[in-house]
Amino acid sequence: MALFGSKEKTTIKKKVRPTVVRTQNVAKEIFNIAKSYDIKPELLDFNILDVQTYTRMEVKDTEWELVANDELYELDDDSALLNQFFQIKQTYEIEIFSKHKDEESIFNNLKLAVGANASKCKVYLSIGAGSTIEYQPSLERELLIEINKRKIRAGILINIFDEMVTDVASKISAHVRVEEKVKYKKNETFLIAEGHEPTATTNDSLVLHYEEKKDIDEHTKIDYSSRDFIQSVKKDEILIEYIKPKNGKPGRNCRGEFMQPEEPLVENEVTFSIDDTIKEVDTLDSVQYIAVENGYITLEDNSYTIKKEVDVGEITFKTTGSINSGVDSDVNISVSESDAIKDAIGTGMKVEVTEIDIDGNVGSNASVIAKKASIGGQTHSSAVIRADKLDIHVHKGKAYGKNIHVTRLEHGSIDGDIVEVTQALGGSIRAKEIEIEICASHVKATASRRIEIKKMQGSENIFTIDPLLKKDAQEGLHNNQDDIKELEKNIKLLNTEIKKYSKLIKDGTASFIDIKKRLMHYKKNGVKMPESFVKKYKQFQKMQQHLKELKQELEVKVDQLGLQTTRTASFQDNILDARIINRDRWVGYNEIKFKLVEPPIELVYKPQEGSDHKIFGLVDLGDGEFQIEPLNE
Repeated sequence: MALFGSKEKTTIKKKVRPTVVRTQNVAKEIFNIAKSYDIKPELLDFNILDVQTYTRMEVKDTEWELVANDELYELDDDSALLNQFFQIKQTYEIEIFSKHKDEESIFNNLKLAVGANASKCKVYLSIGAGSTIEYQPSLERELLIEINKRKIRAGILINIFDEMVTDVASKISAHVRVEEKVKYKKNETFLIAEGHEPTATTNDSLVLHYEEKKDIDEHTKIDYSSRDFIQSVKKDEILIEYIKPKNGKPGRNCRGEFMQPEEPLVENEVTFSIDDTIKEVDTLDSVQYIAVENGYITLEDNSYTIKKEVDVGEITFKTTGSINSGVDSDVNISVSESDAIKDAIGTGMKVEVTEIDIDGNVGSNASVIAKKASIGGQTHSSAVIRADKLDIHVHKGKAYGKNIHVTRLEHGSIDGDIVEVTQALGGSIRAKEIEIEICASHVKATASRRIEIKKMQGSENIFTIDPLLKKDAQEGLHNNQDDIKELEKNIKLLNTEIKKYSKLIKDGTASFIDIKKRLMHYKKNGVKMPESFVKKYKQFQKMQQHLKELKQELEVKVDQLGLQTTRTASFQDNILDARIINRDRWVGYNEIKFKLVEPPIELVYKPQEGSDHKIFGLVDLGDGEFQIEPLNE
């Protein structure tokens, strides 16, 4: 009962009586009928009663021709479909009616959708995750009908371009028939129609590959000091590429629409020239400009060339920024700034080239990397210089290389192979061989082979021979010692196994001989040998063979241990050949050190002030005892 004064609200359900229409646009007809009944189009459904396909060549006054259903396969001819004057359309006779809410359908729980790619040249059927379907004998037929309804509602032609749809429906139906009821755990997609995808038109373009070599992603820290002052290039590298314009190929989508590619745009034709340092290679799709040699690329007067030499006044944040062309680039830089109160290589700059010649100073936190480097000024205490061949006038920073010459070392550090220092006023030197013309005070020199001082002017110096100075020697000894430990462990286990099997064979030899005699007797008299005897005989033979293999393996391991032990001794032998030489008299307090490998101890010798002993080495006293002594050589 309604409350007093209220109006009872009633809903009148509108029902569309079945309506037959002929149309080329099914979606539009459904929309119009829904609008006339003031209902949503989703409440309407339809049946396909007939499909008619028409074609024509678009020339003057040409009539449309009806194509019989059994002749539709002939439309798959590329010469017709890819002809821009060929036209195709379909007319559908359909019956539109209201959906029945309670009507049973095999697709009630199946999330079906028909969609296409952007060009409408490929059409897909998708089944959503969570969908369920049970098998019915009419499933395949009903599925084909449902797919066609959804295609024409989306404006997609049916019975053309879709020769694979029958197989798709058949496979889905067969799968459901086998399983009886299927639940889809994930989305599944099937290609149900495919037209002719057009090939895109290629507009011309000019690609400067040499500017695109730095790949910076969102996680890369941007170095604002690097402004690509020079663009280094490698031989055979593609520097520039002109992409030729190319016409696309036409297509026709699954709506029957002809797809004409656009005309290519030509806006980037080459206007520059090149010299003999760059070669031009004409390919089918592009013209490539390729480096003939290493160096850096430059554009001058609209002509590209590759150069090797660079002359700059200074390398600073304000001028060039950091320069990173690589040590194998064949780029050589000369930096002319020589003012003693200015930096030729500015604060924080990083320079990496093949060769660099710096007239002046290298500033704080600067880094220079090259195969060959020369510094006419001084290096800041926080500067780092790396070069195979390195020459520094005044050194306060860190230097690494193979052959290093420093005119004056002022509390800097040097790490190289062969190091020559004209005057050492404190600092650290590590190398295979070290030569110091004038040694003042507070110098720490460590070598693996030789240290020589021509003139001693100071004290508080420490001269050390360390055969494991270099990282590769340290790693070699470490690996060698690990190998020795592993071999000793294996030898111990092998000896235990050999002892065990030797005892088993010794204890079982008498039984084995007895079994062997019996087996020979059985064989001689043609009697079948008992299986248990044969089994025991073979077991004993296997033990003998295994013992033999163990002894062979032990022999190999013992030989390997001997070899590795000899290698360890070779590290020790190197130190006996090493020398510390002072061609002058000893002044003040100084120390000479030799670091032994085995045992790992350090021996120290303190030359007396005024002593004229010049050459010092390590002497083997026997029984593992060593001593530092003055020598005649």
